[in-house]
Amino acid sequence: MAEPRVIVYPPDEEGTRRVRVDGVILGRAYGLGDVVEFLRRVGLEDEADWPPIEWRGGGPEVWTAEEPPPG
Repeated sequence: MAEPRVIVYPPDEEGTRRVRVDGVILGRAYGLGDVVEFLRRVGLEDEADWPPIEWRGGGPEVWTAEEPPPG
């Protein structure tokens, strides 16, 4: 099975998410706009042309790390 072309990793303690496209980390996103900009920079300017995005640790609305359960 092929690895997803676009992976957005879970938020870290600073609230950023690493973005990887075709196996290359492009940077840390602080919000959805940064993900869109990274995709634009690799030639994926039109949302209709985007490959599926694998959102790990929550979807595009999640930008903070979850607190561990108490105890």
